[in-house]
Amino acid sequence: MHGYYHGRSNQELVQHLKRNRMIKSDRVLEAMSSVDRGKYTHPSHAYVDSPQGIGYGVTISAPHMHAYALELLEEKLRDGGKALDVGSGSGYLTACMAIMMGPNGLAVGIDHIPELRAMAEENIRHDHPELLRDGRVELVVGDGRLGYPDRGPYDAIHVGAAAKEMPRALINQLAPGGRLILPMGPENADQVLVQVDKTIDGQIKRRSLMSVVFVPLTDKERQYRRS
Repeated sequence: MHGYYHGRSNQELVQHLKRNRMIKSDRVLEAMSSVDRGKYTHPSHAYVDSPQGIGYGVTISAPHMHAYALELLEEKLRDGGKALDVGSGSGYLTACMAIMMGPNGLAVGIDHIPELRAMAEENIRHDHPELLRDGRVELVVGDGRLGYPDRGPYDAIHVGAAAKEMPRALINQLAPGGRLILPMGPENADQVLVQVDKTIDGQIKRRSLMSVVFVPLTDKERQYRRS
């Protein structure tokens, strides 16, 4: 962990992200303050600003990447809205999205590893049980590349693994005015974080944001082999 910021608590970590302008909005600050990262990954590494392995060849992204994603989606994560978190893993970002969408919103977390879906449910139950009790979070097992049309369309979609090509199903499940954030590129090579907006009249606008490194968006069998 040499060279990474290492806080002693969730609040220390969040304040570090705010000081360094990774968290800019009050709503993202409130969500990341409310959702304790220590309940979604190993406590000894929870407040380090770096990715952490959570099993099955999967990582929970570095806190600054979660902050960046939430800031990009902030204007779409409004009370009563719907969001999809593809590759929901430990459930951390799904919970943050649900908090930002208020009592009438819905955040769907999808992962093709049943054990990760179960882990996410357990984590959220220990941190924010009301999100599950009130139906503000729904966790499903499935191929995130195909999205989850049963609950669409979505105002915000986040993809936590790198796609080799633009997942058409996710574009189709974006609501007019919605936004998709996903990393694109081959495994262990140049990847770029991409923002895709669907205009009110259905046009697609895409822009590249920054270079990133993510695990690949892949099928369940390959995922198990990576674990």
